[in-house]
Amino acid sequence: MTDLFNRADARASVADVRTIACIGAGTIGAGWAAYFLAKGYHVRVWDPAPDAAPKVRQLIDAAWPALTQLGLHPDASPDNFTVHTDIAEAVDGVGFVQESAPEVLELKKNLLADIDAATADGVVIASSTSGYSMTDMATRAANPSRLVVGHPFNPPYLIPLVEVVGGEKTSAAAVQWAADFYEYIGKSVIKMDREVPGFIANRLQEALWREALHMIDNGEATVEQIDRSITDGPGLRWPIHGPMTTFHLAGGQGGMRHMLEHFGPSLKSPWTRLEAPELTDELREAVIAGVDDAEERSVTDLIIERDAAIIAVRNMIDEIKGRRA
Repeated sequence: MTDLFNRADARASVADVRTIACIGAGTIGAGWAAYFLAKGYHVRVWDPAPDAAPKVRQLIDAAWPALTQLGLHPDASPDNFTVHTDIAEAVDGVGFVQESAPEVLELKKNLLADIDAATADGVVIASSTSGYSMTDMATRAANPSRLVVGHPFNPPYLIPLVEVVGGEKTSAAAVQWAADFYEYIGKSVIKMDREVPGFIANRLQEALWREALHMIDNGEATVEQIDRSITDGPGLRWPIHGPMTTFHLAGGQGGMRHMLEHFGPSLKSPWTRLEAPELTDELREAVIAGVDDAEERSVTDLIIERDAAIIAVRNMIDEIKGRRA
């Protein structure tokens, strides 16, 4: 398999893909299906659950208005998908596979091995895993050289970022092909240089999440205060400038050098507690109650609001970048 990926004439071009298999029909898998449909692909969804088809239909229908606002491929159709319970049938003739099964390592190992065995040579198989390394997941696959991580962010039909990384036995050409394909279909791709536990964005999210739990556990802040501290504070800067550039600008004309010289000593202050607090019943209930107190709207209404906000921010950023180009 490695030779296949190292020979450009032995693998399909990213532009030649017409059909994609989505393995797993949960929130992430069905979200991927909606995105691929919007890009004009035919999608085959595999899931053993008896109610998979109506659930996929429901999520695609819910996502389609947002995808329409972002712009559809001329061949896009929300009906251009089929649901299967047989993996070989689902992957037959596809040009790309996106696996989004539950985050259970043993399940991932067996499922990726089954997908690998049923999928034609030269087809890249990507996993949406949010925590496992491909090195750990690919141990039972006969051809691990074409297995990569393509880690999306929820909802994958709206959030453009995908982190791409291979395992120890993944071909570099397979990683590059996956990165090229995601970029071809409009994703923002980070092709990681090495496997990192939790990847990049999740590591950063987890640090903020742990600190928030400590504040709630210690009675230092409420759920509402924590959320507002981000939405009305640094979160307003992050859509256009990430945390590193934000700190660079904090240094004024002196940039990051001045910022580190001026604020560097504060890094030794005991502000953060990156060790996670014990998730006791009391803390768990405090977090749940805090969310209930802070937000009375339904999950459906919040998703509609979230999607509209993401679209507005993305369109605004695209407009700003267009003026800058």
